[in-house]
Amino acid sequence: MAFVGLILIVAGGVLWWVQNRQQNRCRQLKLARACQVSDLETTATAVSKEIGGGDWRDYVWLWGTVKTATPLTSEFKEVPCVCYTSTVVREYEETVRQKDSDGKVTTSTQRGSETISENNRRIPFDLVDTSGQVRVDPEEAKIEPVEVLDEFRPGNPAGGMLSFGPFSLALGDEGAGGTRRTLGYRYRETVLPLDRPLLVVGMASDRTGTIAIEKPAQDDQPYIITLKSHEAITKSVDQSAKIAFWSMVGCFGVGILLLLAAIVG
Repeated sequence: MAFVGLILIVAGGVLWWVQNRQQNRCRQLKLARACQVSDLETTATAVSKEIGGGDWRDYVWLWGTVKTATPLTSEFKEVPCVCYTSTVVREYEETVRQKDSDGKVTTSTQRGSETISENNRRIPFDLVDTSGQVRVDPEEAKIEPVEVLDEFRPGNPAGGMLSFGPFSLALGDEGAGGTRRTLGYRYRETVLPLDRPLLVVGMASDRTGTIAIEKPAQDDQPYIITLKSHEAITKSVDQSAKIAFWSMVGCFGVGILLLLAAIVG
C-alpha cells in the first residue's frame, strides 16, 4: 500500500510539471500578437529606423494561405505540399511462450507492428493574407498536418517488393517470417497542403535582412503551424493544463491517503 502511494505521489509530481508547462504554453499563446503581414512590415520598418535592421523580434500569430512556387510532392499520394510524412508499418502476429512461477508454460498469439520505412520532409513557404506575404521557415515547428492516406494491404507482396504509386521498397528479410507471421503492411501519409488557410504562431524576425517567421528564441514560446484557429489551439492547450491539474490533485490525494493508511496500519 505504501509503495503504491509513493508511486502515485511521484506521478503527481510529473503531472505538476506537465500542468505548469501547459499553463505557460497557453499563456504564451494568448500573449502572441495578432498580425497581418502589413503590420509586420510597418513594425519592422519603424524599429529599423530607431535601432537599425536585424535586431527586431516579435512573437506573433498570423492567418493566411500556403503558397510556394516549388512544392514538394508527397511520396504515396503525390499531393503537392510543403510538408509530408510517409510511413510504412509492418503488422504481424507471433507465438509467445511464457512460464509462470509454478513452471507452467502457456502459449499465446500476440499482434505487433514495426515501422519499416519513414520519410519526413518540409520546406520554407510563403504565408499569404490580404495585405501581403511573408516567408515561413518551418524548421522545428510543431506541424499539425492533414491525413491523406491510411490504408492496410494484407499479406506479403509478390517478389518481396513493396510499392505504392511511385514508392517502392525491397523488403529484404523483413517479411521472411521466422517467429513472426506478416499480416500485411499499413501505409500512412500526412501533408501540409498548398492553398489551404492555416495558422502560424512563431517569431517574426528581420535578422536575415527580410522579414520571416521562425522558431522563437524562448523555449517556452510554442512554434505551431496548424489548420486550426488560434482560439481552438489555445483552448486545446488550456484544457490539457486543466486535465493535468485535476489528475495531479487526484494522484497526490490518493497517494497521501495510502501512505497515511500504511503508517497507521
